[in-house]
Amino acid sequence: MIAAKPTRTSMPTRALERTGPVAVVLGLLGCAPSSSGDPMDEPMDEPPRLGECTLASSADEADLEAAFQAWKDDLVTTEGAGGFRRVRRPDTPDGLPNSTVSEGIAYGMLIAVYMDDQALFDDLWQYSQLWADSHGLMYWYVDPTGTEACPGRDPAETCGAATDSDEDIAWALLVAEQRWGGQGSLDEPYGVLARRQIEAVFEWEVDHSFSVLKPGDTWGGYVQTNPSYFAPAYYRVFGEVTDNVEGWQAVIDSSYQIIENSLNETNGNVDNGLVPAWCDFEGTPRPPTPNDPTQLPDDNWQYDSARIPFRIGQDWCDHAEPRAKAYLDRINAFYEGIGPDAIVDGYALDGTPQPDERSAEPERSAVFIGCAGVGAMADDTRTDFVDRAYERVAGLDLLTRSRYYQRSWTVLSLLMMSGRITTQLP
Repeated sequence: MIAAKPTRTSMPTRALERTGPVAVVLGLLGCAPSSSGDPMDEPMDEPPRLGECTLASSADEADLEAAFQAWKDDLVTTEGAGGFRRVRRPDTPDGLPNSTVSEGIAYGMLIAVYMDDQALFDDLWQYSQLWADSHGLMYWYVDPTGTEACPGRDPAETCGAATDSDEDIAWALLVAEQRWGGQGSLDEPYGVLARRQIEAVFEWEVDHSFSVLKPGDTWGGYVQTNPSYFAPAYYRVFGEVTDNVEGWQAVIDSSYQIIENSLNETNGNVDNGLVPAWCDFEGTPRPPTPNDPTQLPDDNWQYDSARIPFRIGQDWCDHAEPRAKAYLDRINAFYEGIGPDAIVDGYALDGTPQPDERSAEPERSAVFIGCAGVGAMADDTRTDFVDRAYERVAGLDLLTRSRYYQRSWTVLSLLMMSGRITTQLP
């Protein structure tokens, strides 16, 4: 580890040494260097930056520690975890109370590595491996007792893995390799596990006929995908570390094409950036559970799709991808017209508010407000929006509908708006 000068926020800024092809994180414990050099060399009236993006001016280590502790106290448990730890869903509206989803394990691994909790990271990975399917990827849903994957279904046929969690797990393992090195309490080095995970995602969760990211390892692709799973900033690194740059670049290109295709006159969303939660390659909404009253409206901007500004924002902040900026300009303009205090947890594609019916306070959603704040980081004219979104999320009370989901996105959004997450290659 090498030391760096503190920034004007109270974040420590120790940076990792750039050694090897996966020195991907310049500031795991603080802000990465700005695009113009040392943040301390910038004029004092300028906000801190991460690459192409403006960070929250009031970002504070204490906010992250408080959010991490609240997340950990409320959601992390040893019960039903097979001797390890897992992330539970205490009040989820779409499954058994206290059940676990692979998405939650992935979020937990990201949070643990960026918050420097190696013991928790190792426990979560080992729990995930208790529930690996035939492709080596974690079943997406496990009952609260830790005895059954996808209760009531045949896991081999109707359960399978979820791509968003699998790619987040792969990314977390890469960061662990750079952050800690070695293998911790695991049986193999983090880097070996990361590359194996990336290769499994590429083999089983990409529709190779069209280079389209599938939503899982057993279904979807060109005919049905989830744009909130697209993580182009990851794919640039995945290609480098597995010597598959061309393959992953094709997935990046198809991901941006699907987003662009989905913003059209028919959907009523040409200018607002409100991508359907589920659609085919052409951008036509394709809900996996049409007309199911127990599920979210999958052709809306809802709890899945609200994450898109975060994932696409990473590609602009770190890699200056012009397609990312073009998309962010649309969604930022939409959210700017509403303001961080009035954002609700659901919109029809034409921008009409359609809050989730299971939300007691639909304007108190960390994933909607936090990810909107991350998207706004791409525009220097929206610093007030970023600061207010950060302030709201840092209040730790945006918990409508699901404490599991909202607490997870509270920590992840604060990490991003504080500059603790970066996907830059050396």
